[in-house]
Amino acid sequence: MPHPLGNPPSKIIAVHLNFSSRAKERGRTPAHPSYFLKPPSSLSGTQDAIVRPRGCQLLGFEGEIALVIGSLARRVRPEDGWRHVRWVTAANDAGVYDLRYADRGSNLRSKGADGFTPLGPRLLDATELDPAALRLRTWVNGELVQDDTTDTLLFPFGDLVADLSRLVTLEPGDVILTGTPAGASVATPGDVVEVEVDDGRLSTGVLRSPIADADHDLEPWGAQPRTDRAEKESAYGSAYTPGPLLDDSLADGLRSVAVATISAQLRQRGLPHMSVDGVHPATPGTRMVGVAHTLRYLPLREDLFEKYGTGMNAQKRAIEELRPGHVLVMDARRDTSAGTLGDILALRAQQRGAAGVVTDGGLRDSAAVAALGLPVFHGGAHPSVLGRRHVPWDTGVPVTCGGALVQPGDLIVGDDDGVVVVPPDLAAELVAACREQERQERFITERVRAGASVDGLYPLGPAWREQYRTWCAQNDAMNDTEGEPA
Repeated sequence: MPHPLGNPPSKIIAVHLNFSSRAKERGRTPAHPSYFLKPPSSLSGTQDAIVRPRGCQLLGFEGEIALVIGSLARRVRPEDGWRHVRWVTAANDAGVYDLRYADRGSNLRSKGADGFTPLGPRLLDATELDPAALRLRTWVNGELVQDDTTDTLLFPFGDLVADLSRLVTLEPGDVILTGTPAGASVATPGDVVEVEVDDGRLSTGVLRSPIADADHDLEPWGAQPRTDRAEKESAYGSAYTPGPLLDDSLADGLRSVAVATISAQLRQRGLPHMSVDGVHPATPGTRMVGVAHTLRYLPLREDLFEKYGTGMNAQKRAIEELRPGHVLVMDARRDTSAGTLGDILALRAQQRGAAGVVTDGGLRDSAAVAALGLPVFHGGAHPSVLGRRHVPWDTGVPVTCGGALVQPGDLIVGDDDGVVVVPPDLAAELVAACREQERQERFITERVRAGASVDGLYPLGPAWREQYRTWCAQNDAMNDTEGEPA
């Protein structure tokens, strides 16, 4: 197979974090770029298989833009850095997380295996390109999983060249892998990963990499594959689903009490503004309990919509970031004059295991969404797409939904009365208090049905406390008797 660059470069330098979306996904934004080296022997071309070593499970793909240096660069200034780039092409910075521990920091064995740096299929002339106007897309088995543009880079290409050239001489043919956007994850044998870079006029074509399994065991000398929860989370990124987000017993407890009761108990604790006002269930009789994952819409600006509202935008990323047990909470500024969710994305949320969706904006395809059985609470039905009023902006940030502040990780509970936000550290205490309140209310209801006045009875006053204790004892005894075997 011909070498993708004609002659091997003296070095391949890869950037750890550069796209802002990836930095957000990783939860850290570096002040300066950091790098690692990949050996020239890791290069391969389009259609060449990426072979996962036997025993490894976490083969990560990362669609990237590769720069090929055209002229020697030593101590160049940032404004001159791009002039030293001759070619631009698509790359896949592949690696196995199962071996990261063996060369922590250098990534030699995890990222440097033969064939782990596919490039191509075409080289684009850098002089014909605007380095801040390139688009990078990655597909796995035909499904778009990465879509970002270079105007979101933390460190522009010219800055990377200048930074590296302060201490490392860049020679013609050297390759810089410039970082991957959000959405990088794990591929398995049989998958096909495709990467393309374009500027709307010129394209690298699609770099196609089939994923294969090695036909031999990894030799027993040296480090062997191993993994743990942290490596799985790192490898899968936002797609990792390690287990339930919410303890089953706590979820059952929240599900067993009414939203109105929870609201009352929150108010007693000095939290009267925890209800998501103005939303109602798409399907009456719906109950919902889950953990908040957030999406924020901003008001429409036509000049920004193409950048933020198309492709794998924040709305679609939010859906793909959902884990089982998540409730997607959308901040649409209570503007119900355009849809913020439709049936296809609701179906995808359901397939991702979402516990529900809450939006203080509009719902499209309301009948179809209601038929899915996914708990969805919304501000009102509307036929328009979101682009009439909204720009999907970001995910995983504190939002305001229906007047309530919602942080990622808050607990969300809904029923026919509406939706309430529960601070996680209060949840167990609230369940116990709500059960006691609802028990008192059952006693009060019985007394009112029997003709008693609500004066001193509702809420339960001192004059009724002894009768209430007797009633509780009788009901407990009755329940114990009913539970005994015949």
